[in-house]
Amino acid sequence: MVKVFPFIFITLWSSAFITTKPLIDNSDPFSALAFRFSIVTLGFLLFSLYSKKKILVNRKNFLESFFSGVLFHGLYLGGVFYSISIGMPTGIAALIVTLQPILTNALSGPILKEKVSKKQWIGVLLGFSGAALVLGLDIGSNIPVMGLIATIIALIAITASTIWQKKLSNNLPLSVSNMYQGLGGVSFHMIIIIFFARPYIDFTQTFILAMSHQIFLVSFGAFTILMYLIKNNSASKTVSIFFLIPATSAFMAWLFLNESLTNLDLLGFLITTIGVYIATRN
Repeated sequence: MVKVFPFIFITLWSSAFITTKPLIDNSDPFSALAFRFSIVTLGFLLFSLYSKKKILVNRKNFLESFFSGVLFHGLYLGGVFYSISIGMPTGIAALIVTLQPILTNALSGPILKEKVSKKQWIGVLLGFSGAALVLGLDIGSNIPVMGLIATIIALIAITASTIWQKKLSNNLPLSVSNMYQGLGGVSFHMIIIIFFARPYIDFTQTFILAMSHQIFLVSFGAFTILMYLIKNNSASKTVSIFFLIPATSAFMAWLFLNESLTNLDLLGFLITTIGVYIATRN
């Protein structure tokens, strides 16, 4: 594994939480995501053609990548964006999704035949504890039922997508695989728009800047790194770094949005870092 990749991924992926709210303030969540992954799919198509990759693949490889995109770009991101758009506190949504490494560890043994050691479980539990301290559990907040359901669906989807991606038997180039995954995301959100949503996008300067950030830094950058990490490492170890994302997002919100960062947050950050180190070290 290229050692710097996890740190780049954590930084880029965490920054997405800073620009999610500006997007859904200027559009409905599904139109924003359909627009985003239309550009992403086109971008990976052009890159694949430029690098002379074979883009016509057999049905099996196409369906594998397409379905992975439906899970990750469709159900996971759609669930998170939708829940926040109807009033789900961002911190609570992030904390629920942060359960992913625990779920992945529990399933990677029987499904992927990966050996999950006691050391990894200790690291996972420390990571979750630290993330919970950073985010806090605001029991008094008014959590919408549909928002809670959407976030749980997002949690199941990202866990299933990680395991599915690890099980893929194809050896498609990352740009080609990402192109078909992007197409899966676009297709999912277009179906939601046609049958369930009221699409609108207000192309304000804020929307364009936030969307550019999520397309180029998150979808082209962070997601490609994530696919590389999953392909070249165990699923249980790869997803453990997700515990660093809530703490890093909280730090970015303090740095760029002037949000508060308490001593409890810093303690949670430290515990999370220790947990991730324990879970991922050789």
